[in-house]
Amino acid sequence: MDVFGRMSFFARVYGVGEDNGLSMWYLYFTVVIFSIIVYKLGFAKKLKLWKNIIIYFLLAAFCLILVFFAVFLPITEVLAISSIVLAIYKLRLHQYKKKETTAK
Repeated sequence: MDVFGRMSFFARVYGVGEDNGLSMWYLYFTVVIFSIIVYKLGFAKKLKLWKNIIIYFLLAAFCLILVFFAVFLPITEVLAISSIVLAIYKLRLHQYKKKETTAK
């Protein structure tokens, strides 16, 4: 059974199946970074500092679960694509609002 062939792209890039102990940490930080980007672009509201700290702490804690799925499932890839799509959406929304305010 070819286990390395079934791994996701980022898991193969970081070499999760090898003896490198840091590869799972690299995958974890990648998942956390993309999760933070998706949260900020798609769901974040203006909150107090302590509420943001709690949200980001819980986000980082629950990303531990996602990392184990991200070895064989395309979790990280979906987060990357979601962050790109949300960034394009936010850019287009900003351009539309800017155009709308100059037209008035």
